[in-house]
Amino acid sequence: MSTAIGNQIQVGSGPEPGGISVTDVTVSFTSPDGASRTVLDKFSIETRPGEFLVLIGRSGCGKTTVLNLLAGLVEADSGEITVVGSPPRAARAKLGYMFARDALLPFRTAIENVELGLEVRRIPRSERRQKATALLALLGLSHAGGLYPWQLSQGMRQRVALARTWALAPQLVLMDEPFAALDAQTRESVRGEFLEMWERERSAVVFVTHDLTEALLMGDRVVVMGAGGKVAADVTLPFARPRDPAELPFTDEFRALERQLHHLLQDVG
Repeated sequence: MSTAIGNQIQVGSGPEPGGISVTDVTVSFTSPDGASRTVLDKFSIETRPGEFLVLIGRSGCGKTTVLNLLAGLVEADSGEITVVGSPPRAARAKLGYMFARDALLPFRTAIENVELGLEVRRIPRSERRQKATALLALLGLSHAGGLYPWQLSQGMRQRVALARTWALAPQLVLMDEPFAALDAQTRESVRGEFLEMWERERSAVVFVTHDLTEALLMGDRVVVMGAGGKVAADVTLPFARPRDPAELPFTDEFRALERQLHHLLQDVG
């Protein structure tokens, strides 16, 4: 399903049940001056159920567009997309989407924000409160359930957003630089908490980042995207889980992969 570093990904006969498949997808947008810009040009990728896929590449290469395609928020000009066994729009109930900013509703408390998706799905109040309480406790926020977003630190808000995403028990989680707005210490802490939650459920993840260390610490595979969404490399990572963020980045194998990815990003522009 993936190839050695430096080669184009080869798309197989179709996704495994619960995986995603994007085949020969082209997406273009029209700018205000009427000019057409192709963001993705015959982009193809597949994942397995429970796989943690990381997308890296220069700004403007189409990483976020891939997430929006999978979420059914953007229509492709051509090509085929299957998300956990369904077309993207039909699969929305099976996925969660987490952004760089928490996007919490300011008029709802932390626990009410966590409950939001469950409320939309008409889950009984007692059941959604129980689930939200458990998730906040797991993230060390038992004391913060009754606080409003403006009363929380950035790290606490992002934890609440993470709990809100996870409350829906998604089969696929889309994450667009979810930790980029956090300071280094908080980012490491929240990232670790997220990985602990993910290890329990093993939902499929498509994760966008510009941080090579983060990509190597979190992913099962790292896809390097170039201009037009061209796949420059699809790298299967050799690191066992769970991974120690205090030790792994200092190993020779980790550093070698980090250098290779850095050179690839320089080459694809």
